[in-house]
Amino acid sequence: MSTDELRAIELLSRVNYGRVATSMRALPFLAAARHIVVDGRVLLRMHRGFGYHQACQGSVVAYGADNFNTGEDGRRALWSVQFVGTCEMVEPTTTELELFGPAPHYVDGDLFDPVYLRIEPNFVRVHSLDGGHTRQQLQHVL
Repeated sequence: MSTDELRAIELLSRVNYGRVATSMRALPFLAAARHIVVDGRVLLRMHRGFGYHQACQGSVVAYGADNFNTGEDGRRALWSVQFVGTCEMVEPTTTELELFGPAPHYVDGDLFDPVYLRIEPNFVRVHSLDGGHTRQQLQHVL
């Protein structure tokens, strides 16, 4: 595994949620998902009720996460990671289920029905924004 891939996995482990991107009926879409990383692969937990997993299954997807909205005070770097690869439905092991932690009870008022997907990354990128001003800092300048 390359240094960039190891760094991306380390950063991804700092946040619990990200966004999976693919297309559904020839239109692009993003969906929120809970993630864990096991053996260099990204495992996702999503709500089955939306049917988004069907668009992801067997397709190439992008999964991204970041720390952009963590309330950091501008002294630490902002980062984003992106994993692109083939996505397959899986049955997680007991250990993997424990790593996911508790699931939400409801999604948009419906009972949460989990479905699990695994992304085998073919392409991994890490981007960082260092030394930028936060929105609050910029408002004081303006």
